[in-house]
Amino acid sequence: MNSKLLIVFRKELRETLREKRTLATLALVTLLYPFLIGLTLNQIISKNTKIEREGIELAVIGGARAPTLMAQLAEKNITAKDTAPTSDEGIAELLRAKHAVAVLRLSENFADNYQAMRPARIEVWYDSAAERGAQRREVEEVLEAYSSNIASARLLAHGVSPAALNPIQVQRYDTGTNASRSAAVIGGMIGVLFFPAFMLSLSSAIDSTAGERERRSFEVLMAQPAHTWELVGGKWLAASLLGVIGVTFSLVLGHVIFKWLRLEEIGLSWSMGWDTLLGMCVIAVPLSLLAAAMYVAVAMNSKTFKEAQTLLSIVLIVPLVPGMVVSFLDLKTAQWMYLVPMLSNQTLAKEAAKGGDVGALPWLLTFLCSLLPALVIVAIASWRMRSEKYVLSV
Repeated sequence: MNSKLLIVFRKELRETLREKRTLATLALVTLLYPFLIGLTLNQIISKNTKIEREGIELAVIGGARAPTLMAQLAEKNITAKDTAPTSDEGIAELLRAKHAVAVLRLSENFADNYQAMRPARIEVWYDSAAERGAQRREVEEVLEAYSSNIASARLLAHGVSPAALNPIQVQRYDTGTNASRSAAVIGGMIGVLFFPAFMLSLSSAIDSTAGERERRSFEVLMAQPAHTWELVGGKWLAASLLGVIGVTFSLVLGHVIFKWLRLEEIGLSWSMGWDTLLGMCVIAVPLSLLAAAMYVAVAMNSKTFKEAQTLLSIVLIVPLVPGMVVSFLDLKTAQWMYLVPMLSNQTLAKEAAKGGDVGALPWLLTFLCSLLPALVIVAIASWRMRSEKYVLSV
């Protein structure tokens, strides 16, 4: 590395590290995304396993009229509590108090209708605002199975095979693995872990360009015996370094969280190894270089720090648009996705999470699709800085 470029790099990095509050904010951003993903997945796991841990409590009015139903509920780990007859308002109050997932009320003539082979009514009372939909569906499945068993028994009693009601038998075979299902669910979340590449380079890039112009130190720096590409390159690399560190730490922390979570409880898994994760960190380096290059080039065209912030707040959104469009349209993975910066990293991470062999070409395309534009942008910015008229007046 050229000595003058290294001097500028050290100078910009030293000034950035002096801003303790800025560094604290950047550290918070780096930690925020992995923990948000981990918290979200942990809540999903807890919600899906809550039924097995706590069971289901069900209030039953007139349960003695259907002993077989009570036995089937018990087999499914559903606790049926015998409840005294009460009014509709009493049932609603019982549900509001969240003492039961639902209330079953068997009609008084349930046994007579059952014996006469007439429809025997069972009322299911529930509170749709109680967020117990999964537990209620468990109860309804038992009721459907109970009704199906009765129908089959009655058909056999009349010499009719229950199979006559099911002329077509549908068998389903799911060839999807835990890894492939995980890629569909977690793959959309992984993309957020690359976002620090654009967040962490922002402050340093603005301060080293528009900030210096506003402080009148930009002209002094230009008066030094150094090439413009050395000045721009030093600022560019200093801003990029924060993004590289942030993305690497974010990916490693996310990997540790995914390994720690009990994903198998919800039919998922995290099969990415440390070698693949290292590759993800390496191909994320050009993404940080591209982000810093865009910020430096745009901020150089701003006369004030505030103007640069306004412009770059718009530029910050641009890399997220392709990923949002692909997710919204639910597009399948295609070769062209590896040619779009940020989207290529998200797509490669999603495919690598499946545990299969992605191939060398996607890795190479992902690396180059960010690196080449970054070098071109830095070259253009360096060329433009050679004009004194541009430097002094923009």
